[in-house]
Amino acid sequence: MAAKAASEEKEAKPLRHGYTTGSCATATTKAALIALITQERQTEATIRLPIGEDVTFQMESCEFSPEKATAGTIKDGGDDPDATHGALILSTVEWSDQPGIILDGGVGVGRVTKPGLPVPIGEAAINPVPRKMIRETAQAVLDEYGTKRGIKIVISVPEGEEIAKKTLNGRLGILGGISILGTRGVVVPFSTAAYKASVAQAINVAKEAGCDHIVLSTGGKSESFGMAAYPELSEEAFVEMGDFVGFALKQCKRRNIRKVTLVGMMGKFSKVAQGVMMVHSKSAPVDFGFLAQMAEEAGAPQELIREILTANTASQVGDLMADTPAFFEIMCANCCRAALTEVGGGMEVETIIITMKGSQLGRVTINDTSDESNRDRG
Repeated sequence: MAAKAASEEKEAKPLRHGYTTGSCATATTKAALIALITQERQTEATIRLPIGEDVTFQMESCEFSPEKATAGTIKDGGDDPDATHGALILSTVEWSDQPGIILDGGVGVGRVTKPGLPVPIGEAAINPVPRKMIRETAQAVLDEYGTKRGIKIVISVPEGEEIAKKTLNGRLGILGGISILGTRGVVVPFSTAAYKASVAQAINVAKEAGCDHIVLSTGGKSESFGMAAYPELSEEAFVEMGDFVGFALKQCKRRNIRKVTLVGMMGKFSKVAQGVMMVHSKSAPVDFGFLAQMAEEAGAPQELIREILTANTASQVGDLMADTPAFFEIMCANCCRAALTEVGGGMEVETIIITMKGSQLGRVTINDTSDESNRDRG
């Protein structure tokens, strides 16, 4: 009993927040600037986050000379570490002959090469909120020490170019490293904010690139299938939406995308077919009763329906229904209709369901921009 109570207490323990790359860059800038002004090594820096919280960051390094100072901290992603968790974030501050504050990115910070992002082409991929945080924090330090001299701040991430390979940056046209991100300053465990922001940016980039047909996939395998299905589409047209189906669809509708193709597997799309638009395994379980209902509609025998009701996974149901293509057509059509309901209609939606091995199970298109609907059996 005691062990069970301890286990439950452990499960109930709140997840630890982490901090964004933008917060880390702000803290290192403050430490570097104070070191430059005072010519004293800084071991920590306290900054105010956009959410109004004061946080102290420990410095991993701090070096200075009369003309330049560099401070670094290790990015802590909390209990929801992302690709940048554990990365060293550096800020170098040096005196400038120009008045005011110049902010740029150095090694490992990407540079924007495509339109549709919140940062102009050619500039370092430091998003608006981190830019504001860094500039305001630096100005506050200059004011505190009564310094009128101009400064240049360069944010760098030594491992940034390698880390960026694990992100969507290349697809978004951010080359040479990671982005310095963050709107709240903190990373909430299992939060949707960072991923949703990347999905929204990817759709914006696709729109700016002239795409009117976007292929939304739940992961790498489904994206590869989508690319093979639509080789004529440009790279920007393919967006990994992850579990955020409803959000991605609404972003496409907001940007007046004419056609959306959804590509995914049985597990997640069995939920979409029911109208569940956030398909993380923790957010909604697979409804085997609903799968059995679709199987019955497809004409499956009662024995098979009973097997579906006692199945362990949606993939297992897919195997059971392998010889009943009508089942997958019904599911695809339900996904299309649920997607159109989510966005209020006015677009063409295609759903493609594939197996774990990457072969097609079903494919249906419903065009809600006219009175006709088109179904393609696969």
